[in-house]
Amino acid sequence: MDLDGDGNLDLLSGSWPGELFFFARQPDLSFAAPEMLKDKNDEYILIGGGVSDTPEQLLITGNGEFETEGNSSIVVFHGKTYRPKPGQQMATTGTAASAHAVDWDDDGDYDLLVGDIGGSVHRIPNEGSATEWKFGSHVAVEAGGNALHVENDAGPFCADWDGDGDFDLLVGDGSGKVTWYRNDGTEEVPELAAGQVLIGEGDAGWGGTVPSTPTPGVRSKVCATDWNGDGQLDLLVGDFAALKPSQLPVTPEVAAHHIALKAELDKLQAEYGPLAYPQHPVDEPAEAKQKREARTGELRERMSAIRQELPVESESHGWVWLYLRANKAASGE
Repeated sequence: MDLDGDGNLDLLSGSWPGELFFFARQPDLSFAAPEMLKDKNDEYILIGGGVSDTPEQLLITGNGEFETEGNSSIVVFHGKTYRPKPGQQMATTGTAASAHAVDWDDDGDYDLLVGDIGGSVHRIPNEGSATEWKFGSHVAVEAGGNALHVENDAGPFCADWDGDGDFDLLVGDGSGKVTWYRNDGTEEVPELAAGQVLIGEGDAGWGGTVPSTPTPGVRSKVCATDWNGDGQLDLLVGDFAALKPSQLPVTPEVAAHHIALKAELDKLQAEYGPLAYPQHPVDEPAEAKQKREARTGELRERMSAIRQELPVESESHGWVWLYLRANKAASGE
């Protein structure tokens, strides 16, 4: 993808906070420092992001950075400083933006597709040129006559999956599925049909069902390419999953100690939750707040010490799976 039209292939990335990052390829084949993309109005592209300021909470959705100001915490977000009011909780979150560049309207420049944590896909038209982008307002992508929606964490990718000469849309999602949306329109005016599932749900490996061997997971991100050079597109699918690590055998005494530690950890966690995330009035007395935060710190420290002693029950991994395309004649496509 040559987003800036200089003849070098660049990189485009979404992010957990929600902003989009452009990595320009240099003549020596290295990449420049990332640039956070802006639209034609010089505003950072951040679909679904921004600041929510309520009496209970100051919530910043986007690339906000916590900093210390005296004895208080502040958040710097897109060049502005945000301070919580007395009694306000302050937090940051994100939209899990996943980005793909494609010439959606066949006018010779790259437009943007952005998937979000809610499972929607948005199109951002390029109103500029192949060498100087000017990204406009985003619009929801439709499929089958309705707004396209998958099971969270939408990850879009365009490719001519059915080989009819125009691009189709492939979307990974939070469940691990990959869905194909056939383009029944034209290169200039795409019209996507209802989705057809190409790859079924994965397994996150949570809730006591952690596998001991790699298994397709969730939050799938897809890329279509002819991996084996047979003239058909195959799929590369990245995911997120948990894996049970190999453990050395322990003595009965050590096993009993681990059981006791787990029981203590469960008890501490039950106390910690309500204290760390209280449903308390905005005007919580300072003395009560100080006492609560002190106890929260004690609990956090003890839980951390216990986790250091306990064997690791699961490890987080991101696998990339290769799905080779079956023969079209055999599959009926």
